[in-house]
Amino acid sequence: MESYLYVPMPNVLHDLDQLSTTQLWILFLVENLLITLSVLVIGGWIMKSHQKPRTRPTRKDWVICGVTNVINTVVTYLGFYLCQTGYIAIDTQLSWYILLDFMILFFAMDLLMYVFHYLIHKSFLYEVVHGLHHQSVNPKPIDLFVLHPVETFAFGTLWLVLLMTNSFSLIAIMIYLTVNVAFGLLGHLEIEPLPELWRQKRIFRYIGTATFHHRHHQDVTANFGFYTSLWDKLFGTFGKS
Repeated sequence: MESYLYVPMPNVLHDLDQLSTTQLWILFLVENLLITLSVLVIGGWIMKSHQKPRTRPTRKDWVICGVTNVINTVVTYLGFYLCQTGYIAIDTQLSWYILLDFMILFFAMDLLMYVFHYLIHKSFLYEVVHGLHHQSVNPKPIDLFVLHPVETFAFGTLWLVLLMTNSFSLIAIMIYLTVNVAFGLLGHLEIEPLPELWRQKRIFRYIGTATFHHRHHQDVTANFGFYTSLWDKLFGTFGKS
C-alpha cells in the first residue's frame, strides 16, 4: 500500500511465525479469553456504577460462552494461517492510510453483518440458529458470547473474507477489533450508559447505542445494525425506542 509516510513497526506477524502450532493455539485462546473477561468485568463495573443489579449468568450461558471462545480461537488461527499462505496481506507500515482502512473495515463490516443478520431473521435460520441469542430479552454482557456455533463461525468468516479483499493496516485492524468489542459490550448491557443529553446529539442518532440494540432484542423486526443505524434507516428497518 503506497503512502507518503512510512514508519516501520515491529513485525508482529514474523514474531508469531516463530511460535509452534501449539503455542499459537494457546496464545490465541488466551487472547480470546482475556477479551471475554474484559467484557464481563467492564460490563459489571458499568452496571454497578449505575446501581443496576446484575443478572447472574446461568450454567448454560457459561458453557455456550466457552464454546464461542473456542470457535473464535479457531477463526483467529485461520486468519493467521491465511496470512502465512498469502491469502490475507496486512500492511505493517505506519501510514496515513490507517484512518481510511479503519473506516472501510468499520462500515463494510457493519453492512455485511446487517445483511447477514437480516437474512437470518427472515429465514429458517432464526429458529435453529439465531433464536438462541434472542432468548435474552434484556441482554447482559455475557450474552455477547451466547451465540449458536454456526453464527459465531459465520461472523468470523465474514471478517476473514473482508480482510482478503485488500491489504489493510495492522493498526487499523487492531483499532477496529477494539471498537467491535466496545460496541458489542455497549449493546449487551442491561442499561443505557449514555446520558440522554448525549443521545440527543446528531451523531448519536446514527450510532448503535445500547438502547438501539435493546430495541432489537425486544422487537425482532427492527434494528438489525450493529455499529450504526444507517442501514436500518436506509432500508426501512429502523425502530424508534
